[in-house]
Amino acid sequence: MGEPRRPADVGLDSAESEIAGIVPVHGRSLGLGSAVALVIGNVVGTGIFLLPASLAAFGTVSLVAMAAVTVGAIAMAMVFGKLGARIPAGGGPYAYARNAFGEFAGFWNAWSFWLTAWIGNAAIAVAWVGYVQYFAQQVVGLDWSGTAAAIVIALIGLWIPAVVNMLGARNMAAFQLVTTILKFAPLLFVAVVGLFFVQGANFGPFNATDGNWVGALSLAGAVALFIYSGVESVSIAAEKIKDPARNIGRASIIGVLACAALYMLSTVAVMGTVPHARLLESSAPFADALNNMFGGSAGGVLMAACAIISGIGALNGWTMLVAEMPMAAARDGMFPAMFARESRRGAPLAGILAGTILTSVMLLVAYASENAFNTIVLLASFTTVIPYFFSAAAQLYWLVTGARVVDKRRLTRDIVISVIALVFAFWMAYGSGADAVLGGTLMLLVGVPVYIWVKAKRGEYGPQV
Repeated sequence: MGEPRRPADVGLDSAESEIAGIVPVHGRSLGLGSAVALVIGNVVGTGIFLLPASLAAFGTVSLVAMAAVTVGAIAMAMVFGKLGARIPAGGGPYAYARNAFGEFAGFWNAWSFWLTAWIGNAAIAVAWVGYVQYFAQQVVGLDWSGTAAAIVIALIGLWIPAVVNMLGARNMAAFQLVTTILKFAPLLFVAVVGLFFVQGANFGPFNATDGNWVGALSLAGAVALFIYSGVESVSIAAEKIKDPARNIGRASIIGVLACAALYMLSTVAVMGTVPHARLLESSAPFADALNNMFGGSAGGVLMAACAIISGIGALNGWTMLVAEMPMAAARDGMFPAMFARESRRGAPLAGILAGTILTSVMLLVAYASENAFNTIVLLASFTTVIPYFFSAAAQLYWLVTGARVVDKRRLTRDIVISVIALVFAFWMAYGSGADAVLGGTLMLLVGVPVYIWVKAKRGEYGPQV
């Protein structure tokens, strides 16, 4: 069998990457606005609607933790921007790891992210169902609280984005842009207007735990770490981004900064408008904040609608990514060949279908066990870390070895940013917890026989260059 096609022997110059013809120009259908929407849509899912209540348990020290985590997330976004300019190839972290550390490292990153995408979608869907049920009860008086109804709603929520993605990248981008605007606007309203209703007495103690503030900071950081999953979105969809050498970095940084502002301002606004004791027990902190600001109970319905839009937008973006990573790996012979095929609309049908089917199965597992949801979230968080860690390591590797051309005027700054991103990824792994690390490692090991099978099927042995 022939050698697998290299994603690109690039890294010298962004213009050379484009000339190399990684993807025809007509295949790049996502501009800067759509790319930013992809980042925001994937980072801001349904978790933000419970975030203030989760952090309230640690006290206002959690705001310090969020600030520290935000610095790490921005560093990670900057690293992805630099790497995207070096290697504007589909698959993002897969391509970076493969070029820096070899094909098996690339495969393992692709495998890890693939696990993340379809496992994480199940968690998003489960959280999304609760808001659909609440909205249906409050607005149209329908009781969809049973498990069977929840499963049906969740499956609908999974397969609508799958159909949108199968219609092509342009339709996916339009859907993502609309849902991002619709969910970002009301959250931003609470974040900004809520500041005018803040009362200092509502914030509660700096450290609300029984331990010292350093321990509380670490625990709050572990919770806050998970809210930035998705910063790599644009780098993975690089083949569909116009002018990737510029727009991958710009979209990643703009998207993360927008999310950071939204997270920080909204958390401060909610903590300052809802009394601490009540916030600890709240299952809808944004709704409580709106009700406290303006009175009445319309806030719950409004934020439920916002959460529904947010969840479906996140599922739409992640459904795209669940197919993009294996498609890039399949083109290099690292995944089964079926994942590399595209429809006439440019949609990787096999990846979309396989990912959505696996997510549907994981969804059934979630509803079969009361504790499965938390397990799924933490497991997906750990598998996310592997591509983050290897991406930061790849950038650091190229900077300190000179294996790729670097800007010596900015070398120190770039090394510092890479180290911060590397530590951020390591902290994310630690924050996932022992059970998630064990389960995630076992699932990573399952990928090794798949790698062996793919190599054997291609008649290859040893590294391919």
